[in-house]
Amino acid sequence: MQKAYDTKEGAEMEGKILVLKSSPEDFVVNEITRSYNVLEPGVQYSRSELKYPEGDEFTVFAMQKRGWNTLQALGAVASACGKGKKSVGFAGTKDRRAVSVQLCSIMGVDPDKLLSLQIPDIRINFAWRSSSQVKLGDLEGNSFEITAKPTIDQAKAMEIVKANESRLGGMFPNYYGGQRFGYRNNNVEVGLSILKGNLERAAMLFLTDSTNEDMPEAREARERLASEMDFSKALGYFPRHLKYERKIISYLASYGPNYREALRTLPRQLLMMFVHSVESEIFNRVVKSLELEGHIKPETGELSCGLDGYGFPDYSRMSNYENGLAVPVSNIIGYETEHVSEYENTALEEYGLTKESFKCKSMPELRAKGSYRAAFAPYKSFTAESHGEEIRMKFSLPSGSYATVFISELQKTSP
Repeated sequence: MQKAYDTKEGAEMEGKILVLKSSPEDFVVNEITRSYNVLEPGVQYSRSELKYPEGDEFTVFAMQKRGWNTLQALGAVASACGKGKKSVGFAGTKDRRAVSVQLCSIMGVDPDKLLSLQIPDIRINFAWRSSSQVKLGDLEGNSFEITAKPTIDQAKAMEIVKANESRLGGMFPNYYGGQRFGYRNNNVEVGLSILKGNLERAAMLFLTDSTNEDMPEAREARERLASEMDFSKALGYFPRHLKYERKIISYLASYGPNYREALRTLPRQLLMMFVHSVESEIFNRVVKSLELEGHIKPETGELSCGLDGYGFPDYSRMSNYENGLAVPVSNIIGYETEHVSEYENTALEEYGLTKESFKCKSMPELRAKGSYRAAFAPYKSFTAESHGEEIRMKFSLPSGSYATVFISELQKTSP
């Protein structure tokens, strides 16, 4: 799992040659729109440039932020405009520990109102009206500018980075990053418990697993609850910032051990995250197997997709590979997955699952149909240069690909 704001000492212990994210300015993310425009900081773009239709219902705008995640920043914008969170839309989420520019929309707000907002570390670069809102997925990808500090001799670090980029040759294993699996790295275990119908175990893992809990107060609370199993007492000592844990504890304290309904006190989006983490884990296992076998290009009859005008995966052009430019695609397993590969069957068996497991009979609202993802994805416009005692890398990745995963590939010192 890639940790943000790694220390040099921590990076050396983990065998990394680069320290990432010393400050938000070291991790700059500029969204690439469907019209192939890269939203640069402070730059204005017209409606015609971004190919949005005229209209009055929505105001489309570029939000430049520092130290905010996307949902929090948009919540602040909506509140400042006298609107609720449901009034806003966005193409993709951006990390809090970064400086980022992204396309968003809001319903029923005058563009001048947005442009006049004064919210710390949030800037509206442009705003204009349109009949179309910005929806999740309405982006081509992201352009990154990463500043990293070498933990070894800078010239040697640069040599390793450039050798790895040459080895990759324009394609990298498209793993899901550690963010997908939670800061305690237990989302998969919680998700597996839900899919297998063991809701007590799912709830108790969420509440009491302290394996990777790095906050002493929270670790102590989780361990005490695991030992005492007294939910009423737990309300008195569980940290206030663990609001979702406290929701479950409050329900169990009031109504007894109905773990299904206790879990349902959490937002569905959060519960789905646990199921999606299982899908992501299986996908990662498949990609690892493919990578170890050197199976990075589609072979005849295998699932693949073509490339769009920007050179990134186009999932509207899915097919069984015959010839031409294409990238290999693996399933994100769900109950509607049609053809499960040998690699995917092996991974499912290891976790005691079938594709039918994703109907999630114990909590049907969490069922997952499944989808697709490039097993190996293209990257574009890579450069790496020395700046004083740092290395600055620039590159672009498709929507949904992780910069931290790509950078991990660039740091490898052994196959």
